[in-house]
Amino acid sequence: MQKVRFGIVGIGNMGTAHCKSLLEGKIANGELVAICEPKKVKADAILALDGAENVVAFTDYGEMLHSGLCDAVIVAVPPYNHQALVCQALGAGLHVICEKPAGVYTKQVKEMNAEAEKSDKLFGMMFNQRSNSIYRKMQEMVAGGELGEIKRVNWIITNWYRSQNYFDLGGWRATWRGEGGGVLFNQCPHQIDLLQWIVGMLPTKIHAHCHFGKWHDIEVEDDVSAYMEFPNGATGVFVTSTGDAPGTNRFEITGTRGRLVCENGRLTFDQLAIDEREFCRTARAFVDPEYTTFEVPTDGRNDQHVGILNNFANAILGIEPLFVKGEEGIKSVQMMNAMLLSTWLNKEIELPIDDDLYLDELNRRIKESTVVKKETSDVVLDISGSYGGVK
Repeated sequence: MQKVRFGIVGIGNMGTAHCKSLLEGKIANGELVAICEPKKVKADAILALDGAENVVAFTDYGEMLHSGLCDAVIVAVPPYNHQALVCQALGAGLHVICEKPAGVYTKQVKEMNAEAEKSDKLFGMMFNQRSNSIYRKMQEMVAGGELGEIKRVNWIITNWYRSQNYFDLGGWRATWRGEGGGVLFNQCPHQIDLLQWIVGMLPTKIHAHCHFGKWHDIEVEDDVSAYMEFPNGATGVFVTSTGDAPGTNRFEITGTRGRLVCENGRLTFDQLAIDEREFCRTARAFVDPEYTTFEVPTDGRNDQHVGILNNFANAILGIEPLFVKGEEGIKSVQMMNAMLLSTWLNKEIELPIDDDLYLDELNRRIKESTVVKKETSDVVLDISGSYGGVK
């Protein structure tokens, strides 16, 4: 195999972006050979692009999988369909990479992971924010012990402003039946994944307050404040919204050796002279620990989706190890489900959550929904400026 032959299912905003990356040669060891999209106007728009002369368009997913054209599939459809399409691709003997989130609820994701475990093909998740040099450096520093023992984690990520028109354009978007959630499931899967990846542990308890349709005419959450407790006793707060303007993106991690702060595209480290726990036991009253503040250098790389796809193609060819394994997608879904379940039941939720209880509560909201499902717009938005991670 000289190049990995990609098929893409779902030609919406993200699927279109992946098509363009492949057609423009940004994936060195990958090429676009097929797309699957039931709406002819969307498929035709891809076929009209430069370099798409030999791309084959399918309306039937199974046909594309068994055509013999593809080595790998990119799943870029609404999240409820991720599990079925990922499992079909793996079952057909193809490698597959899935857009975020891995799924809507944990039972769904566990089924997907079980299928991946049976397969000898690669399964990846499109957690493109892990490619950002600042987040990679934070993960490296925490894993390397430079912060000591983690004590506190705070992330305010409210620069996800969305107008009402954004929600109106997608018939499936911002509904319990179509998306399964709001800001947690659409905008924040990356940050929730990054939080647990960087600190190296999942919370054991979450108590959240989600507000549904607070700033928009939608039935799902658009404003969230969550409190977390971690296995080592550390605590954390996660705050997000699609209604704040201007928004904030500040991620800080405090450990016994100092504090990391990621904000405005910079990573700073307040490094303590000695471990705070030792200082606490030996210092005189009213004396604060000494620390030095400096900006942490990084390699500056932020390859985003292109970087993840390049790695995925290279991993298939045996050139490098897979950076983001698909099985890791359940971690962020576990946290998102816990935040909603905590709000619905008005109590603290222990992780891992009760899968059946969550699905029952979600299905109840789907059944009680009064939202009339709209036809999905054929408009494909340019989302190139909507990700980057630390603006």
